Amino acid sequence: MNTPEPNQLHNGTLEVRVRYNECDPMGVAHHSRYPVWFEMGRTELLRATGWTYRQFEEEGVFLAVIDLAVKYRKPARYDDLLTLHTYVEGGSRVKIKHRYELMCGEALLATGRSTLACLARGGAVRRIPDLLMKIIGEAESVENS
Repeated sequence: MNTPEPNQLHNGTLEVRVRYNECDPMGVAHHSRYPVWFEMGRTELLRATGWTYRQFEEEGVFLAVIDLAVKYRKPARYDDLLTLHTYVEGGSRVKIKHRYELMCGEALLATGRSTLACLARGGAVRRIPDLLMKIIGEAESVENS
């Protein structure tokens, strides 16, 4: 597997097109879609490291959302091409924090934050794998520079 550049480990960009089934009758994307898009951003950010959620789960590592906040600024509409920026913001030995910016062109549509806890297969809290700790450390060093 290719090792990504260090700055790719803690931030990523994903394009999402708003589908018809994600909208209300006025063609506005439903607010419930934003957390789904955020999850897509986290998934692809992890994939850029060379690992997938599926591999983590096979190893008995589960990441559960324990906190989620979304601030809606402008509506996304049917067929808009959106750009989602996902950032690792920090964390601890058992949690990882993400921040999100959802754009349509130059317009900021929404921002968000999430915290995920690292759990074992049975649901007990466990330590975050070293790969994620490295990413958390890099994100925190960028934030502090």
